[in-house]
Amino acid sequence: MKWLKSWKARTLLILAVVGPGFITANVDNDAGGIITYSQAGAQFQYQLLWSLVPITIALIVIQEMCARMGAVTGKGLSDLIREEYGFRATFLVMLMLVAVNFTNVITEFIGIANSVDLFYVSKYISVPIAALLVWLMVIKGNYKSVEKIFLTASFFYICYIVAGFLAHPNWKDALHATVVPPSRHIMFRKEYIYMLIATVGTTIAPWMQFYLQASVVEKGVTAREYKASRLDVILGCIFTDVVAWFIIVACGATLFVYGIHNVDTGADAAQALEPLAGRFAFLLFGAGLFNASLFAASILPLSTAYTVCEGLGVESGLDKKFSEAPVFYWLYTLLVGAGAAVGMFIPDHLRTKVSVLSQVLNGVLLPPVLIYMLLLINKRSLMGKYVNSRTFNWIAWITVAIVIALTVTLAIVGQ
Repeated sequence: MKWLKSWKARTLLILAVVGPGFITANVDNDAGGIITYSQAGAQFQYQLLWSLVPITIALIVIQEMCARMGAVTGKGLSDLIREEYGFRATFLVMLMLVAVNFTNVITEFIGIANSVDLFYVSKYISVPIAALLVWLMVIKGNYKSVEKIFLTASFFYICYIVAGFLAHPNWKDALHATVVPPSRHIMFRKEYIYMLIATVGTTIAPWMQFYLQASVVEKGVTAREYKASRLDVILGCIFTDVVAWFIIVACGATLFVYGIHNVDTGADAAQALEPLAGRFAFLLFGAGLFNASLFAASILPLSTAYTVCEGLGVESGLDKKFSEAPVFYWLYTLLVGAGAAVGMFIPDHLRTKVSVLSQVLNGVLLPPVLIYMLLLINKRSLMGKYVNSRTFNWIAWITVAIVIALTVTLAIVGQ
């Protein structure tokens, strides 16, 4: 009976801290992510699947670092940067993050417009309703209620796993491509490098680190509960990249095979899947796109509001009333309203460019954010015995170096 009580205690502890890691990882499969993964499958079939293995390892390490810093210090990432490196450094990071996140918010509302187009609903109806819905959910809810909604939304990504099976891929080829990179003449093509950077940027987005750490702090996770929180992070990272794998496989098994190599939006991918994989796959893909876009349209403005408020040293948090954290809620309101307006009225021919640009900017901003994280988490005065291990440092620094190298290579190859 003793082992049973111990098992129950561990299970309750895991359930108590689960949420921030799982939510943060899964929301990264947003409208921009779906477009990127769909295009990867349509353009290169399974030849980018191998990249998801090292990307997943890097994502787990980076997200675990954030959760650990939040649990040990009780402070958000932006807060720590301000305290350790001053307001100027924090202001520059905030400025870049707000600019990048705003393009991501626009992309989410573009995704909402695209997804409801599949079901013959006007974007002039769907986008304002969606914006009002996500605004009310955050303004009127508290952390626990909002987290439950976000966790529920995370499981809707199973739609893409089902769509992957309905596409009837060549499983042997897909699994082989997951562990064996393609030949050099493919890997050094400009288009391949560009898509690889986009895949990294959309999977390990800078805003995720700020949101995750702030969520861990607001949830009240401490160093004693750190191991359970780490499990939350690992499960979230694995699940989100399994979903990404199935999106690439679904589009690689259908669009690529039938010569459709360009996907302008996730909605285009859904429409193209219908005659190739059946109406059920089309409906699942379209419903998944709507859920992902609505989900991310809630999280991204929240992440930005947390980051800015922590950096400025003002009150923030979903458990505070509007009057207690006015800057936090007004900034959230502004980002949702402006993002919806731009996303709704942006010309159709610019939609894809904006979506791709948001992922490219994620990749460009990632190295500076990771460098700050690595400097902070290796401060023994700040983290004590919870400083990074040598293995984690190697993985994180190699990730920084690779992203910078890919960006430089793309700039050279693109000349």
